[in-house]
Amino acid sequence: METFFHSVNLDADLCMGCINCLKRCPTQAIRVRSGKANITKEFCIDCGECIRICPHHAKKAIYDPMSILDKYEYKVALPPPSLYAQFNNLEDKGIVLSALMKLGFDDVFEVAAAAEMVSELTRKLITEEKAELPIISSACPSIVRLIRVRFPNLIDKISPLNAPFELAASMAAEKAMKETGLPREKIGIIFITPCPAKVTAINSPLVGEKSGVDGAIAMSEIYPKLLPLMKDVYANSEGGYFQGDIEAGKIGVSWGRSGGEAGGILRDNYLSADGIENVLRVLEDLEDDKLHNLAFIELNACSGGCVGGVLAVENPYLAKVKLNVLRKYLPVSGSHLGDETPPNAFLDGKIQYMPVFRLGNSLEESIQIMQRIDELTEKLPGLDCGCCGAPTCRAFAEDIAQGHAKEKDCIHILRKFLHEFSGEISSIE
Repeated sequence: METFFHSVNLDADLCMGCINCLKRCPTQAIRVRSGKANITKEFCIDCGECIRICPHHAKKAIYDPMSILDKYEYKVALPPPSLYAQFNNLEDKGIVLSALMKLGFDDVFEVAAAAEMVSELTRKLITEEKAELPIISSACPSIVRLIRVRFPNLIDKISPLNAPFELAASMAAEKAMKETGLPREKIGIIFITPCPAKVTAINSPLVGEKSGVDGAIAMSEIYPKLLPLMKDVYANSEGGYFQGDIEAGKIGVSWGRSGGEAGGILRDNYLSADGIENVLRVLEDLEDDKLHNLAFIELNACSGGCVGGVLAVENPYLAKVKLNVLRKYLPVSGSHLGDETPPNAFLDGKIQYMPVFRLGNSLEESIQIMQRIDELTEKLPGLDCGCCGAPTCRAFAEDIAQGHAKEKDCIHILRKFLHEFSGEISSIE
């Protein structure tokens, strides 16, 4: 079993033991024991829903501080398209890119530009029938991890392409080494992340040993620093704003919101869903063979897409509107593959199933445990109230069967026991 890195952490001092997080977790990774939430690392997919829902701010995302820039001689920023949606009245994304240069970066490489290349490669996979249809997007790390642990039969449908931020990192590093002559270790490729899932993907890649990204700074951290610099850029840039070697157009920028990636395949037979509950429903239907005649499926764990990430600043629905406004002033596509496929465009290996929900060490043992779980579930009230510290009665039965909980942790069973016990005492008296 692999060692799990996670970018979602619990501050036990702030945790009040409420059950908001465990009811929201899509993989039932959270339990409340001894008055505190506990995250089962093997189950967690770092979607950030517990961060979003916790009223006590006890769940926190881990990411790199701004001081990570001091580690490198040459720094390249990787801004995602969702970053542009955080600002009011933005009609030229060059203002944001110029502000990043003023912030201390030596160069900027748009993730949206790499996204357009991924869109082009996806269109080729579909047209040339080189992948099993429908192709499920590999862009959201939480979705890929969810499929890996809960829907193993769908792994082969995941796109073989790297997420745009990884492709952008590879291209940005190559460009920086060529232009500066510096070795790779002196160049820092820094992603501005809207969510903790991408921090996890950088520190613990699903495929391959190492990410091409050297650090991830939260969008919420960099946002207040960019605002005054953007105002300065807007007021003093007489010769225009930042112009990169590779610029993104409408297709790339649209990746920041739900439906943007799917729209980039330029076909009608696609499905796009956002929000973890909707995603689960789509994956269940796909596994049950209820979805037909689809070429592509775009799934985002966050509502609204990447603009809805827990490390973003703007309301995701307003952010989607802002991206639509920005798109009006852009060409359809600003970047193209050319004659050769860029290095690192494809995943360096196959995504493997992780049997973290396996009940026993053998089939026989698993069947015995399953039977025990079924028996326990029948005894439980079926209210799924969460008072036992598990999200559902079924999950609680699993905990009991595996020795992590006791039947009397259920307040309804405990109340019944106390009532019967008090009756026995009364009859003796």
